[in-house]
Amino acid sequence: MEKKKDAAFLQNTRKPLGEDGKKMLEIMNGGHHEVLANWGLSQIEINPGSDMLDAGCGGGANLKRLLAKCPDGHVTGIDYSFTSVKVSRSVNEKNIKAGMCDVFMADINGLPFEDCSFDFVSAFETVYFWPTVEHAFGEVFRVLRKGGMFFICNESDGRDQSSIDNSKIISGMKLYTPEDLEGIMAEAGFREINHFSNPELSHIVVCGIK
Repeated sequence: MEKKKDAAFLQNTRKPLGEDGKKMLEIMNGGHHEVLANWGLSQIEINPGSDMLDAGCGGGANLKRLLAKCPDGHVTGIDYSFTSVKVSRSVNEKNIKAGMCDVFMADINGLPFEDCSFDFVSAFETVYFWPTVEHAFGEVFRVLRKGGMFFICNESDGRDQSSIDNSKIISGMKLYTPEDLEGIMAEAGFREINHFSNPELSHIVVCGIK
């Protein structure tokens, strides 16, 4: 019974729902996820005045981290989970009121933005759950301005045993190696594609330029 409960709770990594979803988002906003996000963002530079999009914003902590890195910028968070949107708005209430942040419910496969709307698009711990990932990368390419960056930050390099085990439990989860993601980015039209790794923790960053 306990294993069934754990498996049910882990489904909230894909789409947080209800009270269990709120608990999962609280976990996602801190702990090793915070370590991952801070490490990932330390690998890149973003123009301080950038228009940024965080696709799959989860609990909203990374929206605050992006604004801390780009204090003159604006960040938009999207998620397909109502629970995530609600929590993200609460976490970022001050920045939303200040006009520096927006949070919307939206699907990565049909982004509700005009072409060339953003300078930077991030995806923290979320591409595992993107169906038709090639189309989703195409949507990211579409909404980026020329010279804009697509930044992926994953806790798993697609090879660590813990994530492989979780992918067998969590429905709709697919792991990617850095090479997998670089290939999909290239097919979508990105250039100057690079990846960074933290082998001790299996963390990866993959980024490409439009």
